[in-house]
Amino acid sequence: MAPAGLDAQSSDGSRRRWSIRAARSRWSVRLSTVVLGTGGLIVLIVLWWIGTELLSPKGSFVRHFAPGTAFASLLKLLTQSDLSIHLLVSLRRVLVGLGLALLIGVPIGLAVGRSQRLDAATSPAFQFLRMISPLSWMPIAIMVFGIGDRPIYFLLAFAAVWPILLNTAEGVRRLEPSWLRLASSLSATRWETLRHVIIPGVLGHILAGLRLAIGVVWIVLVPCEMLGVSAGVGYFILDTRDRLAYSELMAMVLMIGLLGFLLDAAARALIRLAAPGRMRVLA
Repeated sequence: MAPAGLDAQSSDGSRRRWSIRAARSRWSVRLSTVVLGTGGLIVLIVLWWIGTELLSPKGSFVRHFAPGTAFASLLKLLTQSDLSIHLLVSLRRVLVGLGLALLIGVPIGLAVGRSQRLDAATSPAFQFLRMISPLSWMPIAIMVFGIGDRPIYFLLAFAAVWPILLNTAEGVRRLEPSWLRLASSLSATRWETLRHVIIPGVLGHILAGLRLAIGVVWIVLVPCEMLGVSAGVGYFILDTRDRLAYSELMAMVLMIGLLGFLLDAAARALIRLAAPGRMRVLA
């Protein structure tokens, strides 16, 4: 019969080997994901190049949209132009729009999720409003708020509020009833229940709604910046068109896609940090 010390050492060694294998497996999955994703991007660029080479005659302006020309123009814009100013202006508008949507959507979502009557009273109106394209409000927003940033903030907040509101309400509905009963049995006040039970319980849903809102806002932003403003990525695209700088126009399309990808990656990282359980749903 083996001594107890040897059994303990054997058990510790098995646990270490298992943890090493698990870590290697995780890194293998991550590496394969990166390789496959990179391969997909390469295929997309090759198809893009084939399209511009085969579907346009020599001397055609379509050649300005080719990958090589677009990437060269993008590098030039990043190093020799005021592109950074336009990017910062657009990012500021996105942050303000998302901030307004959070300030409006989270409290209303919490209230709707807690009250079945309020949910029944507001659900038809919310479903009706969220089906209206935010861009259809553009003429009205300009007439009401004037030209400048204020109509853009309104349109972005209107676009972003629905995924945040509805995800927050759904998170409240899915809270474990036992958590609320426990808080009540401990004589917790409404504020204490909200702070220590409800908000932590729905945080993952709020962040999931925020991630969806980022995607919607980024799509709505560009056309919003094509009317009545003098800075932003949407304005810059119109400027390149007016200057017939087609390669720069294509470079801006690439930049918009890249920034949208980075914003989504930042949202995923925030969810992974604050509510890792939600990543199984969002992956």
